[in-house]
Amino acid sequence: MAVTSPSGPLAFVHRRRRGAELFLLVLALAVGIGAYAAVGIGVEQSVPADLIGYGGWLTALIVACHVVVRLVAPYADPVLLPVVAALNGLGLAVIHRIDLAEGSSFASRQLTWMSVGVGLFIATLVLLRDHRVLTRFTYTSGLAAIVMLLTPMMPLIGNEVRGARIWIQLGPFSLQPGEVAKVLLVIAFAGYLVLHRDALALAGRRVLFVDLPRGRDLGPILGMWLISLGILVFQKDLGSSLLFFGLFLVMLYVATERPGWLVVGGALFLGGALMAWRVFSHVKIRVDIWLDPFAHYGAGTDGRGEQPLEAIFGMAWGGLIGRGFGAGDPGRVPFAESDFIIASIGEELGLTGLMAVLVLYGLIVERALRAALISRDGFGKLLAAGLGAVLALQVFVVVGGVTGLIPLTGLTTPFLSYGGSSLVANWVIIALLLRVSDLARRPLPDLSAETDQSSDDDTQVVKIQR
Repeated sequence: MAVTSPSGPLAFVHRRRRGAELFLLVLALAVGIGAYAAVGIGVEQSVPADLIGYGGWLTALIVACHVVVRLVAPYADPVLLPVVAALNGLGLAVIHRIDLAEGSSFASRQLTWMSVGVGLFIATLVLLRDHRVLTRFTYTSGLAAIVMLLTPMMPLIGNEVRGARIWIQLGPFSLQPGEVAKVLLVIAFAGYLVLHRDALALAGRRVLFVDLPRGRDLGPILGMWLISLGILVFQKDLGSSLLFFGLFLVMLYVATERPGWLVVGGALFLGGALMAWRVFSHVKIRVDIWLDPFAHYGAGTDGRGEQPLEAIFGMAWGGLIGRGFGAGDPGRVPFAESDFIIASIGEELGLTGLMAVLVLYGLIVERALRAALISRDGFGKLLAAGLGAVLALQVFVVVGGVTGLIPLTGLTTPFLSYGGSSLVANWVIIALLLRVSDLARRPLPDLSAETDQSSDDDTQVVKIQR
């Protein structure tokens, strides 16, 4: 039978759009380098002396990313890389602003970590030509993620920072294994769910218009719930606990399209959170600070409400358009360069700048979901949706904690906050998203030549002698 050429929606072919990506990258570099120059002018009333060196190195990193994408992933999404470049450049400028206020040197170290992240971004795109190869490492990735989550508990290398045991110390380097684990968990969840989603999507008992899953299918979600609870109890890390369980729940819902899983997962999370609040003191203290921060602020108190309240005071002072670089006082917020960089942006760039940053994060998530929608394989759909979900959840947890919507967590803002582990892991996430979008946007192979050749071969009739 002759095969007809694709028609209708299948006939649509995505363009490469690398020229559009290059134009957007120029705008992104203008944001990053311009913000760096504005910080120098605002704080020291002069253009930074190292502006050419800083801008040249930042441009070299971004151009290297663009060249590699052009060579090995020509059909990749043209918006993702410029958005990430703008966020990373803005984050470097804000960290430099905090350095000038506090006399620290986090910006130069962050630029070094960005170089490492770009190196892994390039290596991921060059070495991983087809994301479906990762399905071979489903259980290996899951096991590696669990090992990474357990390493901070080891006696020799585990390191407790600000009450959370989520760091390991390897000589002069300090790493946060949970940032690497989140990438491995997305790969493991996607590989597992693409194989078992039919079983997990089987109808169970219908209660109040919602199909709840069968009891025999609750094993995976109970296992992930116990792991998240263990992170909350033993590592005292509310943010990672919420991030990992929320990630699994979102991917489970995307794979099965059953709201019943959200009901079960939400009930498990609320039950675990209430139990942890009643039983464990460190969780209770954090919730108490969230509910009444003024009881922990000022003379005669334990001072634990200083960080969230100073952040809110700063954002309120910034108002709609902000104080401008150099006119604010971000040094009043402890650890402003990492956990509370959103508050520094809100103070000096105002609500307008903060909303612009949130729009950029929304663009990343939208492009990830777009890649998931057009991906032609189930693993690619779940991988892109999971990577987009992990970034969305992390931004929600961080911004929600800074603005007082939820209790404070120890997560960093992707691409903005100071933190090498987070920055490197997020650059790898973007590389994986570009790889999925590249394969999804590639035109279908042209089978017309083979069709013409096969049509020349007449159907052979074989006579059977009786």
